[in-house]
Amino acid sequence: MIIQDYVETLGNAATMASRSIACATSEVKDTTLALIAEHLDSDRQFIVLANELDLEEAKNNSLDPAMIERLELGPSQIDQMLEGLHQVIGLTDPIGEENDIGRRPSGIYLKKLRVPLGVVGIIYESRPNVTIDAASLCLKAGNACILRGGSEAINSNRAIGVSIQNALAKSKLPNASIQIVNTPDRRVVSALLSLSSCVDIIIPRGGKSLIEKVIKESSIPIIKHLDGNCHMYIDDSANLEMVIALTVNAKTSRYGVCNALESLLIAKNEAKKILPSLCSEMRKRHVELRGCIETRCLVEGIKAASDADWSLEYLAPILSIKIVADILDAIEHINKYGSGHTDCIITENTDNAKRFVREVDSSSVMVNASTRFADGFEYGLGAEIGISTDKIHVRGPVGLQGLTCQKWVVYGDGTIRK
Repeated sequence: MIIQDYVETLGNAATMASRSIACATSEVKDTTLALIAEHLDSDRQFIVLANELDLEEAKNNSLDPAMIERLELGPSQIDQMLEGLHQVIGLTDPIGEENDIGRRPSGIYLKKLRVPLGVVGIIYESRPNVTIDAASLCLKAGNACILRGGSEAINSNRAIGVSIQNALAKSKLPNASIQIVNTPDRRVVSALLSLSSCVDIIIPRGGKSLIEKVIKESSIPIIKHLDGNCHMYIDDSANLEMVIALTVNAKTSRYGVCNALESLLIAKNEAKKILPSLCSEMRKRHVELRGCIETRCLVEGIKAASDADWSLEYLAPILSIKIVADILDAIEHINKYGSGHTDCIITENTDNAKRFVREVDSSSVMVNASTRFADGFEYGLGAEIGISTDKIHVRGPVGLQGLTCQKWVVYGDGTIRK
């Protein structure tokens, strides 16, 4: 296979398909998504068996446990994919939405019209559920998409791709509306990143090395986040019961996700009261603790945290802990070491909550809620295609609106510029 020719064929087909999808009615798009859901449901056994091949290969290759966790696609994960599909069907179609700007002194009348981006290229690792999330959101937003999953999930993605293609064959949309790269050859990624003549936006989802490669090589605009170094700050007079519940959930419900808690900051006045109980709960769950000098003075057996720990996304049962002077110290620490993903404050002080929300520079800021809520599904987007820590075009979980843009529409009556 000549990789460049293969990728160009995908790109040209996607470009043609995008013109049809952009004009498709909401009914046609929703009917197509419903067909995909039907085939995904009826093909469960086929998909699970394909996923088992990937899991076996991953274990034989000694893949990282967090990677294996994200790769698993059992019945419950398929149920979540189906629920995500039906939520996307239930979402309002953004395409064609008009914003009236008004009449100008010249006599022209202005509107802004929401339109698709065109062709979306998505490059992702592990998580085969991304295939359905990405496909459904792109299609509903009127875009064609080219999906390049990781080699570790090739069998799972191929199986899902069969379900999608069988559904598209019954729909009024082109088969090339959703295309899944069927080869694990890594040269596809570089070829896709150079295809600016066909692809309008690239969305990478995966580890730091993948994101860095995309940033370095892409000639196409990118929607991305590099790290998910999420913080939780325990403010003065925080409720101990709430602190335990939120930190345990944010850190231990899942380790290999970008919205998991990685760094815990505690106000100096609260540390002596909170740390012993909190560390005990984390140790019950076999979480390795790394702390500053003050933390280690209060609780024995905690490893010393290096300066590098404050910037790390562990994606593992490891938590860094630092005692800070106050909320100002916490905000400065987060803005220095954080990744701009998701950060939380636990507080009963309304003024401190407002200050934290205003001054922490992240795509999602939580008050008395687990960082694990930073998710398109939880935000009511139906599903998400990724989480952006960029500030241009879209920020935070990327749903339907993030896969569209607006164009100006000017109405006149033979109006000329004087």
